[in-house]
Amino acid sequence: MSAKLDFLPAAESFLDPVRADAGDPASARAVVIPFGLEASVSYGGGTAAGPAAILRASHQLELYDEELGCEPYRRYGVAALREPAIARPITAALAQLQTLVEAVLAAGRFPFVLGGEHSLTAAPVAALAARHKDLVVVQFDAHADLRDGYLGEPFSHAAAMRRVLDMPDVSLVSIGVRAISHEEIDFYQANRGRIAIHWAKDQDRWSIEEIVAPLEGRRLYLTFDIDALDAAIMPATGTPTPGGLSYWQALALLRRVCQAGEVVGADLVEFAPIAGLHACDYTAAAIAYKLLSYALA
Repeated sequence: MSAKLDFLPAAESFLDPVRADAGDPASARAVVIPFGLEASVSYGGGTAAGPAAILRASHQLELYDEELGCEPYRRYGVAALREPAIARPITAALAQLQTLVEAVLAAGRFPFVLGGEHSLTAAPVAALAARHKDLVVVQFDAHADLRDGYLGEPFSHAAAMRRVLDMPDVSLVSIGVRAISHEEIDFYQANRGRIAIHWAKDQDRWSIEEIVAPLEGRRLYLTFDIDALDAAIMPATGTPTPGGLSYWQALALLRRVCQAGEVVGADLVEFAPIAGLHACDYTAAAIAYKLLSYALA
């Protein structure tokens, strides 16, 4: 059964409530799906509050993008759904989210999930993999997330990409990884044909063109774990990890990835707001707007 798209009013939606398309969510190409899943976090908590904080901060963003030379939302239109009461356990939550994503896709829209913990990524990828053969998941993340479960939970946020790779026609390109277990290394080495990892330790030698070359002409799903950013600029996450991406480095990679292939869906996950530290909320909202604009404008 298809879910009904319950759109938020402009005052609670994504971006400035006075934007040109604020009163017309039914025509928006991009649909933001707030989904604050927090069920398997294993260090710092707070991801349940992430979507609401990003939506609030997005009202303070300037709509004009000096890099793109326009107000990019005007080229695609944006709306946001009302966040549902999230089902339990994790498997029920994933089924719930997959139904929402499928409803957005059935309406011919672009799904963009605001999380919530990273375990949610399996749901939109399942919906898109059913439509697109040989889907590539492009993961921005400090962690490989390739464990076959963690603390007894097979759908843990620490197993997010392992569950994605349970889908046989999906492959994975990971960018910024700098925390990985021996178990994950073994799985990576045994599956090099499906997994490419661009380690953060090598970032001073990265070639963006080499990173995106395998993505040319492919259909892509982008998953941006906010801890891909260096902990110095993004402490508002469960496991803030040193040695990550700068803001501008992340944007340069996102833009080129979006140019290389056709982005068919995306998420931004693991944001856990810190009370009073609005810079982090604003940074997460800015990346969300940039991601949408690179993908759709």
